[in-house]
Amino acid sequence: MIKAVLLLILVLVAMSSTFGKYIPKTGKRIPQTLSRGWGDQLIWAQTYEEALYWSRSRNKPLMVLFHLEDCPHSQALRKVFSDNEIQKTLDEDFIVLNLVYETTDKHLSQDGQYVPRIIFVDPTMTVRGDIIGPYANRMYAYEPNDLKLLLSNMQKAKKLLKSEL
Repeated sequence: MIKAVLLLILVLVAMSSTFGKYIPKTGKRIPQTLSRGWGDQLIWAQTYEEALYWSRSRNKPLMVLFHLEDCPHSQALRKVFSDNEIQKTLDEDFIVLNLVYETTDKHLSQDGQYVPRIIFVDPTMTVRGDIIGPYANRMYAYEPNDLKLLLSNMQKAKKLLKSEL
């Protein structure tokens, strides 16, 4: 009974935040503080639970970005992350969440807790362990020179969504 009430509250909060704002399909959007410099024109989910709800209800893959504000590797990746192709693909085809703290969900730290790391989750709430970066010791890590691989993995996340669901 308590779980049902909590789920109902979560759904109501997510729906109220979704319907509360008008966001134009094209044109400039109001910058959000949730972007933390990773794409002010993107709509960022506030929590992992909200992001999962949006992913499921909109049938879009979720991209979770873990970083730290003072990490030099995160700062370097953020600079190339402003690439127009990445921003456009994220805006049109993904639900995005960026976290500056670790989660207790072990599925999001399968190979450790390091930053920056990017994890893809499909609308069935399955962490895509088959969409990884180029490093064997940090499966979900990307560096600035891995931009092409990141774009390729984003396309793979979209294709898997269409073919598997």
